[in-house]
Amino acid sequence: MNLKKISLLVLLLLIADQALKIWVKTHMHLDEAIIVFPDWFQLRFIENNGAAFGMHIATPGGFDWGKLLLGLFRIAMVGGLGWLILHLLRHKRRETPTGVFVGLALIVAGALGNILDSAFYGLIFSESTPATVAHFGGQYAGFMMGKVVDMFYFPLFQWNGVPGFLRFLVDSNNYFFGAIFNLADAYISVAVVYLLLFQYKFFSK
Repeated sequence: MNLKKISLLVLLLLIADQALKIWVKTHMHLDEAIIVFPDWFQLRFIENNGAAFGMHIATPGGFDWGKLLLGLFRIAMVGGLGWLILHLLRHKRRETPTGVFVGLALIVAGALGNILDSAFYGLIFSESTPATVAHFGGQYAGFMMGKVVDMFYFPLFQWNGVPGFLRFLVDSNNYFFGAIFNLADAYISVAVVYLLLFQYKFFSK
């Protein structure tokens, strides 16, 4: 694995993430759903405000410090992972499994995908609403204040009587799995699980 291949992988992953988000943003109303497989897989368009830990610390001018904090954290994470990839390529290329580079590339691509949403979508799109589809050329928020586009929804089954400490696993209608996420989120989640399960020996060194 070399820097050129890693960069190409990140670019292809990022293009796929942004292409899907832009299609959803410009073709679907907010909260519109397309049933892909009945009863368990939908494309449901929602937008995530993206504030760090759910914080919404807005000034009268509409500037959200929680969102800015999360954006800066993502940028710092991308910078740190970029440094780690370069360090491994320069000093530990032979000892580093290809899977480690692929996993790190997935996390970088996922973080970059969500950074682009919050940084630029507010500047280049009109606002999505339940009645209108967004279009290029509008502006609904400032730099770093855009909303992250989510669309994957897997309401597998209803879980009534779920214990309180497991409420995060279900949505407001008690459907498991209730989270709605995007391709960038999937990159990060898959990569983190893979690295923890299959590459922990390498990182433990």
